[in-house]
Amino acid sequence: MNYIEVAVTIEPKEQGSDVLIAKLSELGFESFVETEQGFLAYIQEEEYSEEEVELTIGDFLDLFKIKFMSKIIPKQNWNKEWESNFQPIDVDGKCYIRAPFHEKKPGYLLDIIIEPKMSFGTGHHDTTQLMIQILMLLNVKNKALLDMGCGTGVLAIAASMLGANPITAIDIDDWSFENTIENLAKNNINNALVHKGDAQILEGKIFHTILANINKNVLLADMSVYKKVLEKNGNLVLSGFFETDISEIKTKAEDLGFKYESIYISNKWAALHFVY
Repeated sequence: MNYIEVAVTIEPKEQGSDVLIAKLSELGFESFVETEQGFLAYIQEEEYSEEEVELTIGDFLDLFKIKFMSKIIPKQNWNKEWESNFQPIDVDGKCYIRAPFHEKKPGYLLDIIIEPKMSFGTGHHDTTQLMIQILMLLNVKNKALLDMGCGTGVLAIAASMLGANPITAIDIDDWSFENTIENLAKNNINNALVHKGDAQILEGKIFHTILANINKNVLLADMSVYKKVLEKNGNLVLSGFFETDISEIKTKAEDLGFKYESIYISNKWAALHFVY
């Protein structure tokens, strides 16, 4: 499966980028990379609509000067890009996320190897780091855990290293499904089952902790399903949305009976922790 890269230039960048990224994420864009003049946005080729992007950008042309170009990113090109730019990640001095070609660094609670590929969630994005920060504070030892929208599987790997068992990892994307399996093997994780699909395949399962780092629209649509498969006093940790979306996410969760516990924010991205 190919991806589309949309290169956006926007003036003024500081005021415009965050607003436009929030709107593009609602169209299904999965990842964003800051550039000197704006940002790069990535979406699965089959999900991409140039007309929708043009309409979205058109809503802001009275406020900002915006230009964009799109191109297909084949698998082999993306892998080379990751391999040339992937740098290790330090999360709170406790979790070290690295590629196979990086040396192990001593002194970390978690040492995670991620093969840099097309799937998202290498640890570089603020939301992934926020999720790991919260996860390291939870007691998940010998508890059933779900990594929903697993991407590279980094959260499932971290959870396993923290003692969670058993672990279920789910993603709708072929690349993510395959990459999670690969990364589990690289980290010698053998207590995680990986499934390709969406929230519909959760029926009949029960978890103590659910990690869902996806996007606002999916979270809102699937939160009622998470409630059905989360045990009493279980944890629901959500991310993949902006500070501006906190109220909507929090209201939906509380309407379903979840109790708000804490919030983490990084570069205007947010993560919320609830208990059921």
